[in-house]
Amino acid sequence: MRRLARAATSVVAVVAVLMVAACSDGQVERSDNANQAGYIAGDGTIGIYEPSEREPAPEFGGELLDGGEFSLAEAAGDVVVLNIWGSWCPPCRKEAPDLQAVYETVAGDGVQFVGVNIRDNSKRAATAFEDEFGITYPSVYDPKADALLAFRDTVPPSAIPSTLVIDREGRIAARILGGIGEASLRDIVTEIAAEGPAESS
Repeated sequence: MRRLARAATSVVAVVAVLMVAACSDGQVERSDNANQAGYIAGDGTIGIYEPSEREPAPEFGGELLDGGEFSLAEAAGDVVVLNIWGSWCPPCRKEAPDLQAVYETVAGDGVQFVGVNIRDNSKRAATAFEDEFGITYPSVYDPKADALLAFRDTVPPSAIPSTLVIDREGRIAARILGGIGEASLRDIVTEIAAEGPAESS
């Protein structure tokens, strides 16, 4: 069950420091499209944190694209996968089918997927993206990234896409800067989901 965590020991040692200082020169690199699209593409760094090293996720929530509201606090007890995306972002388009595939696989295991749509000036562009890729999980509509500022110490605000995995205790268990494929994301999420609730002290 700890296979991924053991494999990621060296990554954890490096990335844990970035929980405090999220955006260092070596953490992200500009893509060819960055100047035009106005984003910094993550370098694919994956950080998986041992339970003893996890920090509580901040308060986060907002209006959903299809109406209603999302609150991370109300998802306590579930694993929550937060994916930060924009319809204009090529890596987001590439990973979207993989995210949906993992969601369909783990949705019955107490796992919620929630997108965070940023920098889209209209809901129409965002919903068209969801329709194109068959995305069925909800997304918070955060065009100015105001709500996302809650994670400013964890995710560089311009690193799009990025994904956070919040454990059942409401702690940040994993962070991916950049796109991720189906197999890697599924392994990370299923391992964290299998942990169950933390033992009471």
